[in-house]
Amino acid sequence: MRKGIYILPNTLTLCGMFLGFYSILASIKGLYLHAAWAILLANIFDGLDGWVARLTNSTTKFGIELDSLSDLVSFGVAPAVMLYTWALVPFGRVGWAAAFLFVACGALRLARYNVQMGSTESKAFTGMPIPGAASLLATLVIFYTEMWTRVPSKNYFILLFVFSLAVLMVSTLRFHGAKELDFRRRKPFWILVLFVVVLVIIIMHPEIALFVFAMLYLVSGIIENLVLFANKKRRGQKAGKTQ
Repeated sequence: MRKGIYILPNTLTLCGMFLGFYSILASIKGLYLHAAWAILLANIFDGLDGWVARLTNSTTKFGIELDSLSDLVSFGVAPAVMLYTWALVPFGRVGWAAAFLFVACGALRLARYNVQMGSTESKAFTGMPIPGAASLLATLVIFYTEMWTRVPSKNYFILLFVFSLAVLMVSTLRFHGAKELDFRRRKPFWILVLFVVVLVIIIMHPEIALFVFAMLYLVSGIIENLVLFANKKRRGQKAGKTQ
């Protein structure tokens, strides 16, 4: 700290934290769309701070710790408050228990990531990353609000969804993230075309497209892990037969 800190990446991190704090205030006031969009915007700043830090070679332990605290606010507490005030209040104690479980599992997920950052977490994520889980909840709120324009009343799917995301965050399933993409290397032309197509779809119907893409991320991650488990089991059976 005596040597100073890097202003740009840490400022971007604080911007993400501010959006998480704003999301909490919006949820308390019943402005659930504002709360959900704030969480999605916080995702952008969460990606930018890490990218800028790596690009400018300004990654520090202080920045890593601040980023984790910001993630807990923006992607742990903020979505939990949003979901509780939006849909989990009718469930009583079960509702606030689900919201707290999401926050607790998010905190455990961040702590595990910090410990395993240089080993198992250096490539794919172990467990669903907390920004991904928060984005799923945010896109769910946007999709439901835009489609039905009313607050859900004791929706058991939403309750189960929150519990499932909490468990996925602390699981050992493998999920992919943007950190695996190396933008410094040349990519095939079709990737740029695909990016434009995705951007156009989001612009046309953001409330539907964002939710669909978020669910595709969740489903594809689960399917990939099922395939990996099946292949591992098949290799184990073949090894047993050869012995």
